[in-house]
Amino acid sequence: MNNTSKQFDVVIIGGGITGSMAARELSRYQLKIALIDKNADIGAETTAANSAIIHAGYDPVPGSLKAQMNVLGNPLWDELSEQLDFAYSRRGDYVVAVGDEELENLEKLHQIGIQNGVPGMQIITADEMRRREPLINPRVSAALWAKTGGVCDPFGANIAAAENAVMNGVQVYRDTKFTGFLMEGTRITGISTNQGDFKCRWVINAAGVYADEVMHAAGVHPEFKITARRGEYFILDRAGCSMDQVLFPVPTDAGKGIVVTASVHGNVIVGPNANLIDDKEDKAITRPGMDEIWSGAQKLVPSIKKSDIIALFSGMRAHGNAPTPGGVVDYQHDFMIEIAPGVEGLINLAGIESPGLTAAPAIALRVVELLKDAGEKLLENPAFNPIRKNRPRFRHLSHAQQKTLIEENPLYGRVVCRCEMVTEGEIVAEIHSPIPATTYDGIKRRTWLGTGRCLGGFDMPKVVDILARELGVSPFEITKKGAGSEYLTCYTKDGVCHDKTE
Repeated sequence: MNNTSKQFDVVIIGGGITGSMAARELSRYQLKIALIDKNADIGAETTAANSAIIHAGYDPVPGSLKAQMNVLGNPLWDELSEQLDFAYSRRGDYVVAVGDEELENLEKLHQIGIQNGVPGMQIITADEMRRREPLINPRVSAALWAKTGGVCDPFGANIAAAENAVMNGVQVYRDTKFTGFLMEGTRITGISTNQGDFKCRWVINAAGVYADEVMHAAGVHPEFKITARRGEYFILDRAGCSMDQVLFPVPTDAGKGIVVTASVHGNVIVGPNANLIDDKEDKAITRPGMDEIWSGAQKLVPSIKKSDIIALFSGMRAHGNAPTPGGVVDYQHDFMIEIAPGVEGLINLAGIESPGLTAAPAIALRVVELLKDAGEKLLENPAFNPIRKNRPRFRHLSHAQQKTLIEENPLYGRVVCRCEMVTEGEIVAEIHSPIPATTYDGIKRRTWLGTGRCLGGFDMPKVVDILARELGVSPFEITKKGAGSEYLTCYTKDGVCHDKTE
């Protein structure tokens, strides 16, 4: 890259849902903005591996930033999904008490929701819960119903927000890892990365589990530490387990507990557990973790079967605490949303764990407020367009619409992923989208290809060929998720591996 071209007003570190929503919100103003991410694609960390739930807001500690951002963020998702065209469903959610001993904590949760200003809550009887969800544990004693709960496609929301930001002038840099700050005294003038320097007036730290390390590089909050909290999940085959509800257990001090939830894609997701680990890259799936999840899921829905499991995954949450400028911790493990003390030009968005997905659009609005409070004169971008249309999804179209699409582009008549009915036309469209998909996982997250029973066993070779053809590179350069995850290493003939240059 040419260093002279990398002059910005704002650089956002981290292309997850928090950073992407902030980029989109700031693109409403006349600012030159860069969004950088260390991965081969945006949204590949916490956003790509979570429960996909839009929380009502009855769980966070009253008065905390989590509670405020949750309740402010929740109602924004309806308009966002309409403007950005991603999958979203406000179907409500339930916290299910099993046995009379959980009723007291259920009522406490209800009262927390009232304090937080959550609308549309009520405690329903066991009979009513069994009527609404026949698969629920017969020992249910009551449930807290919150009508504002929902589910979304978190990666779909992430890519949609980032694409809309790009449409409005934001520049996205992938495979770009933050390595340090450029400073003049206590004033930040930019950042250094493995791809060169980025000069700017403001840096927004939305680096997820690494947000503490970013702020420490500026000498800010040395007492603040993020510990990765790993959560493991099952995905169930929709042909074997069909359910439309979002079911939580009564929470404990360790977290919201093992959730059994429907997804916008029709599958049931089970998880997560919550294990604090030292290695922020350790996304291992463990036997004890799987056993813990299955036991928790069966407490809510005893009839689920292991034979319906089609995939396992794990993800990291940024578990930290939020000191005030004086160093006193007001709320353990709260969000940190601040202009950093002691330096000029840094905004920290740190410790953004659950309900971070729900809160992301509200956090983006808070970033704008912080900049204004700091004296930044934000002039509206007269060309800002809030609308981003998604590419066609073949499986969701009527037969007539499918026929028309194939007539316009025959590539939509070639089904590559049979489980999810994803066509070559869809894959090619994503490769040439505003933030091009350049890896298998990039195609997978955008189209849902490879998520059925075969888990990509049939489609992967064809996808590698399509990516190589459209990107104009060798198939040996195509990866699952970036450098180091190449699919192909050599040509084979008669069972012997030959050098790929032969």
